[in-house]
Amino acid sequence: MIAPTGLPFLSAADVRAQIDPDTARGLIERALLEGFDPADDPARQSVDAGAGHLLLMPSSLGQSVGVKIASVSPDNPAKGRPRIQALYLLMDAETLTPQLLVDGSALTVIRTPATTAVAVDRLAAPDAHSLVVFGSGPQAIDHVVAFSRIRELADIRLVGRNPERTAPAIAKLAELGIAASLGTPSDVAEADIVLCATSAKDPVFDGSLVRDGACVAAMGSHEPDRRELPGDLMGRALVIVEDQATALREAGDVIMAAAEGNLDIDSMQALAGLVRGEVVRDPGRPNVFKGTGMSWQDLAVASGLTPPA
Repeated sequence: MIAPTGLPFLSAADVRAQIDPDTARGLIERALLEGFDPADDPARQSVDAGAGHLLLMPSSLGQSVGVKIASVSPDNPAKGRPRIQALYLLMDAETLTPQLLVDGSALTVIRTPATTAVAVDRLAAPDAHSLVVFGSGPQAIDHVVAFSRIRELADIRLVGRNPERTAPAIAKLAELGIAASLGTPSDVAEADIVLCATSAKDPVFDGSLVRDGACVAAMGSHEPDRRELPGDLMGRALVIVEDQATALREAGDVIMAAAEGNLDIDSMQALAGLVRGEVVRDPGRPNVFKGTGMSWQDLAVASGLTPPA
């Protein structure tokens, strides 16, 4: 497809046709293994615009440069439109010539589970087989798919605020060949892996239920006043973040736990160190990954795309 600008355009279907979960995970890993430091990534910018705000996410990685522009309009669902819409512009680093336009929302749905899976693959026990997921939206579904590529999951349970909304997610996973059932927050006590993919403002489960050696991943927000994980869990866990400065700016799970005195921010470790083997999982306590989503992740995956013929 050709966009009105004359640039080739990849739709959501095009993106998924080119990048599967394994490919996306490999692209994220490669960026970190080749020495990219997420601390060098520009901060996400938010500006008020119209009936909402715009998120601007530029990055430079190797031979590629790119920027995602996402619009967030809270009233859109009532108007039959998505709350978040996005476009991604990919350029070459040498001349900054625009090369490709990409459906930015599809890119987000793919790169976020890939990044989480990179962390979970290293933080979860090798024989982990039980997964509890809080959330029932697209990110929850795609995370389950991504996790199913790194572990043999025999017990998958989805916990949602509304069973009527969770049932379609379970049905969608069944269509993809993945069996899941309806769960409850107390199921965390027996889980090897816990994923939080919600828009919750307050913790979604009791942190004392999480077993030592279990892996917990949270990626539901990038706002300093929202969190999915309780402070006591953060305080007794090995905590991995994409980048410390980003986490202290955007990750409410980290910010509020530190403010409560539960979390020593200097004890947090970076995802790059985990991927490079400088940090390893701790079987003697919970292992937590808190992700906010960063610009380099979009670019790492987008750089693996090719324009349509």
